[in-house]
Amino acid sequence: MLLLNLLKERGINMTNSLGGSWYSSIVTFKRVSYKCGYCGKAAGPSSGYKCQNQDGKNTFAYIYICPNCNKPTFKKYSSDEQVPGELLGNNIEFLPNDIEQLYNETRNCISVNAFTSAVLSCRKMLMNISVSQGAEAGKSFAYYVDYLEENYYIPPNSREWVDIIRKKGNEATHEIPSISKDDAVELLEFTEMLLRFVYELPGKMIKYKKK
Repeated sequence: MLLLNLLKERGINMTNSLGGSWYSSIVTFKRVSYKCGYCGKAAGPSSGYKCQNQDGKNTFAYIYICPNCNKPTFKKYSSDEQVPGELLGNNIEFLPNDIEQLYNETRNCISVNAFTSAVLSCRKMLMNISVSQGAEAGKSFAYYVDYLEENYYIPPNSREWVDIIRKKGNEATHEIPSISKDDAVELLEFTEMLLRFVYELPGKMIKYKKK
């Protein structure tokens, strides 16, 4: 059900969009390699489920089971299409619960091509980070980005990044143009850097001092 719901969200109908029939039992094939959209780890299964026509000459799609988390991934034959998509970003330690939830939400949104939602999650995350570091609540997004910069949470040579974040954050909320995958990934990369600087590095130092 988990995979079927994701396919429906992406507009992929397993019955109408694909020809052939799904094998009801696991089949073996040449080992494949992909990055799991659930656990984010590299997966290389050599068995799974496949969709073929009756004579077996045409294959339409596969379902692979990740050996790390045991969850299914749909991949269309002769295509890069993967559902859920690759989970971008990396796990970060010492995050507050609300920040970690937003960070994971951003990563998951990108994996299903919900790029505007990803940028909005990043926007809220940056606001929460600012407030957690002493900014006043209830202010504008631009105020929080400026707060992070003025209080040196953002490296001094990252001014262009700051301008991009401010622009894309406002576009996702107010403007008509759609947000691209590149926009969402750039914002995720910036936010990941900031999270490491604000939470992970101080957390590791505290842990180190306790040894």
